[in-house]
Amino acid sequence: MRLSAPRLAAAVLIMLAGIWAGARVYSTRNVVRSSGRASPAVADAGEDAVPAPKIPDRLPVFSLMDIKGRDTPISAWSGKSLVINFWATWCAPCRHEIPLLQALNVEWAGRGVEVVGIAVDRREKVLEFAGELKIAYPLLIGEQDALDAAAAFGMASPVFPFTVFTDRRGEVVALFVGELHKPEADLILSTVQSLNHDQVRLPEARRNIEKGLHQMGDRQPG
Repeated sequence: MRLSAPRLAAAVLIMLAGIWAGARVYSTRNVVRSSGRASPAVADAGEDAVPAPKIPDRLPVFSLMDIKGRDTPISAWSGKSLVINFWATWCAPCRHEIPLLQALNVEWAGRGVEVVGIAVDRREKVLEFAGELKIAYPLLIGEQDALDAAAAFGMASPVFPFTVFTDRRGEVVALFVGELHKPEADLILSTVQSLNHDQVRLPEARRNIEKGLHQMGDRQPG
């Protein structure tokens, strides 16, 4: 099911100078439901509005265990444009995204793009789930340490799924909250490529992404 314009506007993207959707969080395995906005699964309980995230200008420094139990820094993919997807096995929108992420990792690999999944979940559950779905892109796994990584992106009370896009220089270009779909992913990644080839500057790239996503929302039926 595609997001309607109001839902897309809320789940769209948080630019470094953008606006947080202000969704309210109700339970650890429930959904965000606030004023008709998008409904991704959430990580933390509480009934206060989620504060505006302070998204870093650059990719933070952190390390998590990979599926083989090796401590792996995010800098292992230095020099690549990253699609960093935060998810959990219990999160339905996260599960829906996985085929798209698999396809993106294949389609964009030749253009220096790497998808990295960060599972905020119990290791045994992630390994079982990843094996069933034959997830081929790199996975990092953690519990509190993965939540700390989410907080490093400004998501101290993370809403799952959320996806961070960086350019080859390690600059954070966009942060998309909610289930990602191919048109949104292609728009963001195409803009990242323009940035990588010095065809646009970072502020313009962010504006282009924001404008494009809102136009997609406007074209959706209500």
